Amino acid sequence: MRIAFITSNPGKVEEAKKYFEPLGVEVYQLHFPYPEIQADTLEEVAEYGAKWLAKRIDGPFFLDDSGLFINALNGFPGVYSAYVYKTLGIDGILKLMEGVEDRSAYFKSVVAYWDGEVHLFTGRVDGEITRGKRGSKGFGFDPVFKPSGFERTFAEMTTKEKNRISHRGRALKAFAEWLKENLK
Repeated sequence: MRIAFITSNPGKVEEAKKYFEPLGVEVYQLHFPYPEIQADTLEEVAEYGAKWLAKRIDGPFFLDDSGLFINALNGFPGVYSAYVYKTLGIDGILKLMEGVEDRSAYFKSVVAYWDGEVHLFTGRVDGEITRGKRGSKGFGFDPVFKPSGFERTFAEMTTKEKNRISHRGRALKAFAEWLKENLK
């Protein structure tokens, strides 16, 4: 079985492959831009994207939508994380957090799989926003997110370390477990 991962990020594809290769499932990258609606939840955004793509792509595929949710900012940037990263960047988030004591936050990822209908799988990792950028690995807000129970930010971890505990890794693991049960 082959499943397309709709993403422009080859690193995400490599991460996904480790969950599906043991099942005999080949994951390949398909770069196919799709509209991301403005919605209140990642689930709505991912489901809309999957349904939109289903009219344009043959065969099974999946996509993911992720966001950083900062508790002191009422969940901002949340579903707007990619846009906020492009416009305000990490420095903008740190500026918004100046003087804020509650640094708690979480990353959440929703994987939407299409096989004639939409199946959603979520992953979440709790942590906190650091007071400055740390590390040079990863992407997005990784340099300012320190997962609970760790002293290093995502950007200070190797890809392998991050993938073991990341929100996307947890969503992909849930998807792979579901797929294993449903391939029989």
